[in-house]
Order: sequence, then structure tokens, then C-alpha cells
Amino acid sequence: MNALHMARTAYSAPTQAQTRTPRATEYAAFARITARLKAAEGAGRRNYPALAAAIHENRKLWTMLAADVADGDNGLPQALRARIFYLFEFTTHHSREVLNGKADIGPLVEVNTAIMRGLGKSEASA
Repeated sequence: MNALHMARTAYSAPTQAQTRTPRATEYAAFARITARLKAAEGAGRRNYPALAAAIHENRKLWTMLAADVADGDNGLPQALRARIFYLFEFTTHHSREVLNGKADIGPLVEVNTAIMRGLGKSEASA
């Protein structure tokens, strides 16, 4: 295949990747991180580095969400923004408890799964 042919076909419909919506992108991030949390949950305390890495990724995701909903220009309803921020606070606190061996990772998985269900419903109605 020569460069001219590649240039002509680079942007043809069959080769273009489908663009994700913002909700689909959020869903994918939650799905990836929740899978890591579940894997860490399955390994238990015997693979603490995997647990710590999964918790860290989850905290990063929730920190980004909290920053987004704290922004005054965020278009979500105020009540929903407050609930998301509360979940950020919960996940931050509960993550610390999990890392200290005082709590189970299950509630973090449950919260993320509930968010994924909501994102999935929102995407279906969009």
C-alpha cells in the first residue's frame, strides 16, 4: 500500500472510530476502574499493591468528578451535583478505611456500579 492510497482512505467511514459521548466516556472509565476494584477485591489483602493501585485510580476518578461538579459552570442540577460531591467524600473516606484494613472494598464497587447504571440509563434516553 502506498502513501497516496493510505492518505485517501485514512478518513473513510469504515476506518473512522466512533466518537464516544461524554457519558459513554464516563461509563467506560467507571467500568475499567470498577473491574480493577473487583479484581483487587478477589485477590484480597494478599495483593496489597493491586488493591492500593485500584483504590488510587478510583480516587483520581472521583476527584475529577468532584472538581467538575464543584465548578459553578457545571450544567447539572444543584441537587445532583451535591449528591455526586457527597459520593466523592464517601469514597475518599471509605478508601482510606479499606487501605487501613478497617473496611471492605465492596461498597466502593457498589457505588461505582450504581453510577454506571445511571450513566447507562442516561445514555439510552439520550
